Amino acid sequence: MMTAAILTTMVEVAILICLLQLATATTAAASSLSYPSHQILAVQEIIDTTKLAAHVPQTQLLDHETIESGESHGRKRWKLNLVHRDKLSENDEGHRRRTEARLKRDVKRVAILNSRIGGNHTKGGVEGGRFEVEDFGSEVVSGMRQGSGEYFVRIGVGSPPRSQYMVVDSGSDVVWVQCLPCKQCYQQSDPLFDPANSASFVAVSCASSVCQHAETAVGCHGHGGGRWCKYEVSYGDGSYTKGTLALETLSFGNTFIRNVAIGCGHRNQGLFVGAAGLLGIGGGSMSLVSQLGGEAGGAFSYCLVSRGDGSLGSLEFGRESLPTDSAVWVPLLRNPRFPSFYYVELSGLGVGGVQVTIPEPIFKLSDMGHGGVVMDTGTAVTRLPTVAYAAFRDTFIAQTTNLPRARPVSIFDTCYDLNGFVTVRVPTVSFYFSGGPVLTLPASNFLIPVDDMGTFCFAFAPTSSGLSIIGNIQQEGIQISFDSTNGLMGFGPNVC
Repeated sequence: MMTAAILTTMVEVAILICLLQLATATTAAASSLSYPSHQILAVQEIIDTTKLAAHVPQTQLLDHETIESGESHGRKRWKLNLVHRDKLSENDEGHRRRTEARLKRDVKRVAILNSRIGGNHTKGGVEGGRFEVEDFGSEVVSGMRQGSGEYFVRIGVGSPPRSQYMVVDSGSDVVWVQCLPCKQCYQQSDPLFDPANSASFVAVSCASSVCQHAETAVGCHGHGGGRWCKYEVSYGDGSYTKGTLALETLSFGNTFIRNVAIGCGHRNQGLFVGAAGLLGIGGGSMSLVSQLGGEAGGAFSYCLVSRGDGSLGSLEFGRESLPTDSAVWVPLLRNPRFPSFYYVELSGLGVGGVQVTIPEPIFKLSDMGHGGVVMDTGTAVTRLPTVAYAAFRDTFIAQTTNLPRARPVSIFDTCYDLNGFVTVRVPTVSFYFSGGPVLTLPASNFLIPVDDMGTFCFAFAPTSSGLSIIGNIQQEGIQISFDSTNGLMGFGPNVC
């Protein structure tokens, strides 16, 4: 609580900016006061960063394939660099256009999630549509046009390894790449993967247990003894991948993971900003985390860098990636209907150090598998049921009457004109979890710039669905850890 005490005073701006990079996680009773009550938002510094870090050349990113691997006390650990999609964009369209594009992707992403797992509460538009999706062992949501392609890693595929950018998606269980011969492929940054040039590529036969247990399997192709397992994964936005199910070697630096079940896609449609495919790290049986099995011990962690930051984030596998102390742990909930997704038990929201009055059952995961709160790397903006969002937003507005308002922008209905401000003092925003833990967000994780002119918006949005989603904007800069073996998710203590 020392950080909290410091943040309530007006000390030197440089010190405050440094401190506010930390997410304060503490334990408190549900009705008690959770300090700090206010933070300093470094307005001008954030605006300057969005202008300077608009684009990093792909040639520079290709040189940042640095990956750490190691073993300690018999436990393995692999660390990969995470790159935000904005850094892979070929065009520097300005921050406002990038924000608009991101929010459009986000709306599509959330509509698909709601149609799949949000229950029957959505109304109108895409959210009310009916989708037919065949899954890789469980519910799969694509890293394509609905916006889950927000973060990328660079790994090796095959033997010898061919470096490829892959979309990372915590809501998917599929691992797949575009393959030659390609009957229909979208444009990607690297040459297409050619299984004929890989000594470790093995097509899965129709008789194998892998084919029989993969729900994406849609039949066989070939004749006689050469009958191979076909897979197909389609998505609610019309994107899809079709091809051959195979066992292949993936490499993280000098570490090789053999016999990983992947899709070798010969017909693919989607928008991946140059990525070769998707790396699913969801909770289902076919995800990379599950396939690593005992080697990773069901554990991984990630740190998402800020949208405008020029640095790289990280994705680590293995129990050595888990923090040994100071992290705040909350239980993971399992939804048998949708095992890919990581659910947490949120009990409330806080503004200015005080919990907002919201009926707690609104965040509950029902016995039928509806509602609940999902942690998702593919969704940018946190979504809350309308009743909860309205109370949350109104409380925030009531404590920011000193700030000049701006017109709504896209899905954001609460915006401020902070042009000309160097810093502003804003109330804290916190997530309250069942059992006591409270996560207080950095100010830059809930008031974000939507242009280069000083317009900042409250980065939350309502949903008519019963499903709540904690998006990647709110997760930025905080180490997020998953211990599937013990059913826990951790916040901190590290920042990035």
